[in-house]
Amino acid sequence: MKKTLVLLSFNEIEAAPKVLGTVPLQAADEVFAVDGGSKDGTIAFLESKGLRVVLQKERGRGVAFRMGMEEAKGDAVVFFSLDGNEDPADIPKLFAKLEEGADLAIASRMMRGAHNEEDDQLFRLRKWVNLAFTLIANLLWNRGPYVTDTINGFRGLRKTAFEKMNPDAKGFVIEYQLSIRAMKLGLKVAEIPTRENPRAGGESTAKSLPTGVVFLKQLWREIVLGRDFAGR
Repeated sequence: MKKTLVLLSFNEIEAAPKVLGTVPLQAADEVFAVDGGSKDGTIAFLESKGLRVVLQKERGRGVAFRMGMEEAKGDAVVFFSLDGNEDPADIPKLFAKLEEGADLAIASRMMRGAHNEEDDQLFRLRKWVNLAFTLIANLLWNRGPYVTDTINGFRGLRKTAFEKMNPDAKGFVIEYQLSIRAMKLGLKVAEIPTRENPRAGGESTAKSLPTGVVFLKQLWREIVLGRDFAGR
């Protein structure tokens, strides 16, 4: 199985130099970056390290996922963000799950042995909302083992599975859409426990309230669509 690692970036010049050196690039047969239109020197930095940088046609994490899949030559593709939130040591573990037969492998911040960025806080709004959306997806569509984190973007997929899911979301909701459609299709979903770290620099572009509204809209859309998403 040929493996592709897709590095996701958007204005990460503060974080990328700290994070890139910790990424096990040798875990993949192919490595390239997909950038959302950075204006802070991120693209030049990545290219200076010998990485091919694919420029997105338009902004959005969903767009980045689709372009990454289109460009990937591998059968198994792992997406990793260069903001410092994700643990690079888990990249080989995600590839291993795909090689073992999983269609979708998720680095879970919610399962036993994992750590969510909000776990050290008393008020954990983002975590609670995540758990609620995850519960709804499992109740509505999952017929396999319970998936503990349907929203985390640190994940890997088989290219054939991605094509079956046919995702069309443009923003951060792409991960939720992929998880839901994997459940709808009865695909094999595997998880590994991961540790979510604080960002190594820059600011998140996913604001809690607007992002929550988008997730609600996507959930309703998936309820209405049912299995009618092939060829979209």
